Amino acid sequence: MVAMEELVPKAVDCRKKIADVEGQKASEMAKRMAAAEAEKKALLDQLLKPSSVSDEERMKRAATLIKRAVDNGLMEIEVGRFPNQLFTDRGRAINQMEAGWEKTLTGLPKELFEFWQMHLRSRGYKLKCLIADFPDGMPGNVAMILSWE
Repeated sequence: MVAMEELVPKAVDCRKKIADVEGQKASEMAKRMAAAEAEKKALLDQLLKPSSVSDEERMKRAATLIKRAVDNGLMEIEVGRFPNQLFTDRGRAINQMEAGWEKTLTGLPKELFEFWQMHLRSRGYKLKCLIADFPDGMPGNVAMILSWE
């Protein structure tokens, strides 16, 4: 027969078990956050490197995107959305619509801008860059939009 005292754990043991469970949860959360941060850094590093996409391949991709958008009755299409860390001023000049904002571009956004400048602008296409979201009231991701309006 089990003594009544053995049926109910001591309060201190309950608190200890809860603290252990909470510690494990916090540890798992920290691991997930570290993994997400590492993934974000890897993506930024990748976007900062030259893409190795030829102008011919990029033109084929642009043609496909434009055709699909036109077939759906659209006058513009988002060609990329990038973390503001890829811009030397974190998107401030874009947000303020300052002249010379394009000088803040780096990595893939810069490649896309230069491609538009060399191959699409003369064909009547416009390229807009704007802040796409404002997490915590601060400029977030930057969207690049190709337009033929």
